[in-house]
Amino acid sequence: MMQCRRRHVYAVVACIVTFGSILICSWKGPQLQNNITRKIFPQTKTAIPVDQLCRAKRETANGTITPLKDNRTFIISPYFDDREGKVTRVIAIVHHEDVKELYCWFYCQPHGKTYVSKAKIDVHSDRFGFPYGAADIVCLEPENCDPTHVSIHPSPHGDIDQLSRFEIKNRKVEPFSADFTVCISAMFGNYNNVLQFIQSMEMYKILGVQKVVIYKNNCSQMMEKVLKFYLEEGTVEVIPWPINSYLKVSSKWHFSMDEKDIGYYGQITALNDCIYRNMQRSRFVVLNDADEIILPVKHLDWKTMMSSLQEQNPGTGVFLFENHIFPETISTPMFNISSWNTVPGINILQHVHREPDRKKVFNPKKMIVDPRKVIQTSVHSVLHAYGTSVNVPMDVALIYHCRMPLQSNLPKESLIRDTTLWRYNSSLIMNVNKVLYQTVLKALK
Repeated sequence: MMQCRRRHVYAVVACIVTFGSILICSWKGPQLQNNITRKIFPQTKTAIPVDQLCRAKRETANGTITPLKDNRTFIISPYFDDREGKVTRVIAIVHHEDVKELYCWFYCQPHGKTYVSKAKIDVHSDRFGFPYGAADIVCLEPENCDPTHVSIHPSPHGDIDQLSRFEIKNRKVEPFSADFTVCISAMFGNYNNVLQFIQSMEMYKILGVQKVVIYKNNCSQMMEKVLKFYLEEGTVEVIPWPINSYLKVSSKWHFSMDEKDIGYYGQITALNDCIYRNMQRSRFVVLNDADEIILPVKHLDWKTMMSSLQEQNPGTGVFLFENHIFPETISTPMFNISSWNTVPGINILQHVHREPDRKKVFNPKKMIVDPRKVIQTSVHSVLHAYGTSVNVPMDVALIYHCRMPLQSNLPKESLIRDTTLWRYNSSLIMNVNKVLYQTVLKALK
């Protein structure tokens, strides 16, 4: 009788253990990826009652650059990124040594809880010696919540009423509103190269651009009128970039040239923000300066050029184009349009001689990228991306860069005459005149 009871007990225990194992296995399967992600992004969760969250009623931060109280961390904007787990990636500027620990405070609706998640702080490798640099503040999002807003704080504890709140962008996937978006950063130094800027804008439009995003620190009054025209036209989006209100900025690219807080007006941070800002809006993002034009040689526009390049290079997300200097000191009498002479800036149609390549000197490149394949970018290459990068041969396209010469001792005879730009002269002249007569020349009358 005792043996029968023992066998019965053993059988019951065995059933319980088996059933428990099945439950654990069925739970572990879908949790495996989350566990791996959580090892990368350690998380602390704290639920805050709904009444405290509602009482705060804080407005969302709407400045482009928002300093935290430590004055070592500056938030640009958070973006939803589900390419490797469900995370919020905050584009920021941080001091590479002083900022050790940060937390994301997620606001979950409709149940009104706040979840705190420890951040991974990834300072970009291309600081070029400056103490401050671009950084990704990356936090794993709560499992049962699609947060619309987040705050960044150096502690998992604190007063929620005192934290700036930021909208998490890219939460909704929408149809592309542009094939090509150009990112220009940063406009500074009371920028007044009006004629060349208008010519570049009109060339971008001829080549197939729908949107140009400009991170503006400052510019001349005349340039403001031109920007206003393009804003009203819908071509330009101006992002205020008052970085010198918070940091000592340099117009140089390396700390050894100018010992300030951050290089080149925080250009690298602006470029990264521009990629994420347009990740769900544009098929391609073009990273170049206002005095640069990626000029097709084999094709007439960027759409046909990129279709061909993608067909030849499947899986490629980054296309790099060689920079070629067309010195503004060497000109031709062709296209000397008298009304343009009253406008400050360079007439690119008069500069069609380029410098030859210098042996053993790096020729910097600029890029057209698929933004959904880029994780971090620098100025002349991407730092982290999905897929491959391709160097585009100059017989396919090159960067027309009209500026002061790099080889100033070369005589004109040693330069290479390249009139590729003149293929567009008729449309370019007509379009530039239209803009000038509605902005600058109208004001000069």
